[in-house]
Amino acid sequence: MRYHIVVHGSVQGVGFRQFTLQTAKKHHLSGWVRNRSDGAVEMNVQGDHFNIDPFLEEIKKGNDLSKVEDVITTKKQNEDDESTFKIVY
Repeated sequence: MRYHIVVHGSVQGVGFRQFTLQTAKKHHLSGWVRNRSDGAVEMNVQGDHFNIDPFLEEIKKGNDLSKVEDVITTKKQNEDDESTFKIVY
């Protein structure tokens, strides 16, 4: 399964991308995360739905410094078979 996810709230400048990277690795997911110019954080996440569901629950809570207001998820086709999760700029 692959999802495009956009997280709105106070999620830039608070270590949210690093939190996302660590959380994705913990749940054995691949993909990427990046800041958007509108203040949101977006990501593409790929993996088994048994791993994506708990990942999403953690992302919705955020880290200690962030304040997640909204999480928009869109299911996508598997585009490529990424093997890692990374922060992109």
